Amino acid sequence: MSIHNDEHESSHKPPTRKEMSRRQFLTYTLGGATAFMVGGAALPMVRFAVDPILQKKGEGTFVKVVEVSKITTEPQEFTFELQQQDGWYSSTASLVAWIRKDESGNIYALSPICKHLGCTVGWNTNASFPEQYHCPCHGAHYTKEGKQLAVASAPLDEYKVMLKDDWVYLGEIIPNSIVK
Repeated sequence: MSIHNDEHESSHKPPTRKEMSRRQFLTYTLGGATAFMVGGAALPMVRFAVDPILQKKGEGTFVKVVEVSKITTEPQEFTFELQQQDGWYSSTASLVAWIRKDESGNIYALSPICKHLGCTVGWNTNASFPEQYHCPCHGAHYTKEGKQLAVASAPLDEYKVMLKDDWVYLGEIIPNSIVK
């Protein structure tokens, strides 16, 4: 019976602390150092990928183009410059818009970029298509409102227009909202 008591007494001993082997120490140390280095290399990549999503999108930049008094019902071509900042590179883009007002007095500005293959359209430049925008590259033509009549698959885009202090300001290019 004393054998049973010895077993019983030995089971009540406090647990002994298990020592870490050299192999376990090296495994934990190398694993931690590797995780630290991978995290250091991955963090800038994650920041680069996520940063554009976190940036607040501004209202957009409007550029002063022409006085309202100079706008007629006949489309007129106006050139304006837009300052661009791409990272550390600053540049000036020269843009063109066809601006007119409708019978109600609303002012519209159309982009001159043809929706077929990106050539530049002109107003009333082809005798076969009077009072229309015409693309010299492949024969696409559009109405005064920018509605496509032939070749092109979509109407001309338009600029956002803002009137302030008797001046026309143009913003970003948006899909045509005049043509239904």
